Amino acid sequence: MWIVRSKREREQIKMQLGIIGLPSSGKTSIFELLTNHADNTLNNTRANLAIARIPDNRIDFLSGMFKPKKTTYAQLEVIDVPSLVPGMAKNTAQFLDSVRKADALLQIVRVFDNENVSSFSGEINPIKDIETINYELLLADLDLIEKRIQRINENKKKNSMLKELELLEKLKANLENSVPLSSLRFTAEEAELLSSYQFLTDKPMLICLNISEDDIKNSQFKGKNEVYEYARSNQINIIEVSASIEKEIAQLDDEDKKMYMQEIGIEQSGVVKIARLMYSSLGLISFFTVGEDEVKAWTIMENTIARKAAGKIHSDIERGFIRAEVIKYDDLAALQSVALVKDKGLFKLEGKEYIVKDGDIINFRFNV
Repeated sequence: MWIVRSKREREQIKMQLGIIGLPSSGKTSIFELLTNHADNTLNNTRANLAIARIPDNRIDFLSGMFKPKKTTYAQLEVIDVPSLVPGMAKNTAQFLDSVRKADALLQIVRVFDNENVSSFSGEINPIKDIETINYELLLADLDLIEKRIQRINENKKKNSMLKELELLEKLKANLENSVPLSSLRFTAEEAELLSSYQFLTDKPMLICLNISEDDIKNSQFKGKNEVYEYARSNQINIIEVSASIEKEIAQLDDEDKKMYMQEIGIEQSGVVKIARLMYSSLGLISFFTVGEDEVKAWTIMENTIARKAAGKIHSDIERGFIRAEVIKYDDLAALQSVALVKDKGLFKLEGKEYIVKDGDIINFRFNV
C-alpha cells in the first residue's frame, strides 16, 4: 500500500518519476531517451529535471481521425537523480534528497558488459547493485522512524500518540529485518497516521535492466534468474531495455524504426514500455478531448469524478459543470465514426459524480 501522499495532495501536484542507479548503469541515457533531452551539460552530481511524453496509440488514432492543428500527449515530470556512490556522505545526502521529491522510482541496473565502460563495482552483479541502492533507501526510512519515535517518547503528550508509536515500532522492526514498507499492508487508520510521512521504501518502483545488444535476442545474462526471483518476492515489475539499442531506434524515422525493430525482434520500444508502466504505477489515467483545434490527453488520478476531471481543463468548467458527454475510445476505434457511435446508442450523458475511465473521450457542458 503506497502512502507517499494522500489522493488529494497528489491531484494538486505534478507527478514525478525519479530515475536512480549506480554510476555507469546507463541511468542518464535512459533519462535522455525518456525525455528526448540530450544535453552535454547534464551533471551527474545534481538532479536534472525534464518532461517525458507518454506515448499513446489512442492519441495517434484520434489525431489521424480529427486531423487537429495540435496534438498533445500526456506528460510526466522526470528527475535524473544523482548517481549513488556508497560511502560518500555528501553524495548519499544529495541522492536521498532527490529521491524524496519523486512519487515513483525507476531503478536502472547495469547488466551489459562493455570493456570501454567499466562498471562501478568492477563486476556485473545486478542483485548486488539493486540491494546496494535499496539498502540506502531502507536506512533513510529507519533513521526517520527512529528520530520520530524518540520525539514521541520525549513528548509530554505521549499518551495521545500511542497508536502512532506502536505503528512506528512495527515499521522499525520490519525495516531492521530488511523488509521494505511497500511489502506491508495497512488499515485505513494506519494509513491516515502515516499520511504525512514520505517513506522511500514505500514508493512504487520499477527495475529496468540495461542489457547488451546481444541480450536483446537471447535474453540471457548473468544473474537473470536471481534478479527475477528477487523481483517476484518483492512484487516489483521488471523491464529489460538496451539503452544502446534505444538510442539507435530514437534516431530513425517511423518506417525505418519499424523495420529495424522487426529485424532485432522487438515489438515495442523499451522506452515506451517504461513510460506507460510508470504512468500506470502512479495510479494515473488519461481521458481525451478531441476537435479540429486540438486532440489532447488529460492526466488524472484513477477514480476521479467527472466534475473534478473537468477542472483539469479549466476551473470555470468545474464550477459550472452541467454534464459530460462520453464516448468510449474502444467504441470509436471499432466504428470509426462518432455518428455511428451515437446511432448504436453508445454515446452517454453522465453527471458530475460519474467516475471517469481511462480512454474516455469527453465533451463537458457547462454554464457560468
